[in-house]
Amino acid sequence: MFVPGLGRGYLIIREREVIRESKLSLEKQTWGVNVVRECVEQIKDGMLGAGYICDDRTATILYLAEALQKPLLVEGPAGVGKTGIAQAFSRMKAVPLVRLQCYEGLDESKALYEWNYKRQLLHIQAVANRQADTHQVEQEIFSEQYLLRRPLLQAISSPTPTVLLIDEIDKVDFEFEAMLLELLSEFQMTIPEMGTIKASNIPYVFLTSNATRELSEALKRRCLYLYLDYPGIALEEQILRLKVPGISELLAEKVAAVAHRIRQVELKKPPSIAESIDWASALLQLGLDDLDADTTLETLNVFIKHREDMEKLERTIRSRQDLSFQTPPVTGYR
Repeated sequence: MFVPGLGRGYLIIREREVIRESKLSLEKQTWGVNVVRECVEQIKDGMLGAGYICDDRTATILYLAEALQKPLLVEGPAGVGKTGIAQAFSRMKAVPLVRLQCYEGLDESKALYEWNYKRQLLHIQAVANRQADTHQVEQEIFSEQYLLRRPLLQAISSPTPTVLLIDEIDKVDFEFEAMLLELLSEFQMTIPEMGTIKASNIPYVFLTSNATRELSEALKRRCLYLYLDYPGIALEEQILRLKVPGISELLAEKVAAVAHRIRQVELKKPPSIAESIDWASALLQLGLDDLDADTTLETLNVFIKHREDMEKLERTIRSRQDLSFQTPPVTGYR
């Protein structure tokens, strides 16, 4: 295209510069993508070394949580490795794990901080006869030495990086969730008597949920999200071989396949990965290297924990004499 006042030579030079800049930009993007992929692979290898197998999706979200300094909310059925991912990440990073186990009725005195009332009372009694200044006494009894740090404050005020695990967050109420918002967004906590304590080393924060109730949107907005479901047969086989030393390939394959098929049956509580690991360990302890219908019936109570589920599976196995767990065929005329 001709532009009045500009020579043709200038336009050619400018066009070459634009092409060169585009190539450089593309090379930078490619380099950046390769670096990220390398980081994700390093996380996969590091987590494997810490005893946890994760796929590309899980490793990517772990990379992003660290890079963006965002809490990670891990949701899924019980026993699929939600707590384990935080524990393995702690081992991989070689940093302490601070764990807050949630339960119904948990309040900030058990989660955040509490004043050592007995020591405060003793101090007040000790200075009662000295006519000390009231303001000075208040400053003394609401100081660091009388503060009992609970898990949340412990992680925030740690002089070194930590992994903070808030386990089973769905067991607490919405008021407790609201208390967490300042920590999850600003990595700080406010104590009325002392002011705001801001993290000098931002912790790696993991929240887990069994999805027994819906979490607030305010909490979800402050987190990255990962859903962990029951693994496929191939992945569960790898997990069994990692977690059960000495297990044969055949037994790991059989346990993974049967556990997968059992989860397809409508049960009150399908067996978790943790329970399939226990089952494989029990079979190994019994000196077994294969799995058939009789062996499954004998060891059913290792990985099935509800009587109704056990009776249903027993009926299915006995009626078919195999481990397909399909509904027995209907015979005869209608």
